This record gives sequence, structure tokens and C-alpha cells, in this order.
Amino acid sequence: MIDFKNVPICQSCSLPLVKEEDFGTNSDGGKNEEYCNFCFQKGQFTEPNMTKDEMVKRVAEMMPKKEGSEEQVRFAVDSRIRNLRRWQ
Repeated sequence: MIDFKNVPICQSCSLPLVKEEDFGTNSDGGKNEEYCNFCFQKGQFTEPNMTKDEMVKRVAEMMPKKEGSEEQVRFAVDSRIRNLRRWQ
């Protein structure tokens, strides 16, 4: 069982960075410690023009439906994402 308290999260989408392949890559091909492979590849954001609200919508859509109403899920996701480094 993974102790998620000590797992870093993507500073763009909040994905837990558990396995090596979860991490994004820097321009030199090395592992990026802050962003996941969905958000950051080869030293660049995969969708550089994405807004915070677009990210919240995308992440909320991927959440299991059992997490609550659509409004509750979006609020929870927004609360988590708004403080991440990319959105400051």
C-alpha cells in the first residue's frame, strides 16, 4: 500500500508521482521532479495555453462518479489545483 502523504504530486494537475514513468522530462531528457508526464515533456508543458479552469474541468471529468456530485468534485479539484506551482 502506498502512503500518499509522502508522495509528490504534479504541480500542474495534482497527479501523484509514484512510478518513474509518472514524472515528466526536462529538455535534456532527465526526470522533472515537479510535473507529470501528461503535463510536462522535454522541458515544456504539453498544453502551454491551458488555463487553470480548463485543468480543473479535465481533472474533475476523470474523477470517479462516486466522489460526489459534479459540483462537489469540481470544488474539491479546484481547491487542490489552485495552489499548485503552475497556477501561481
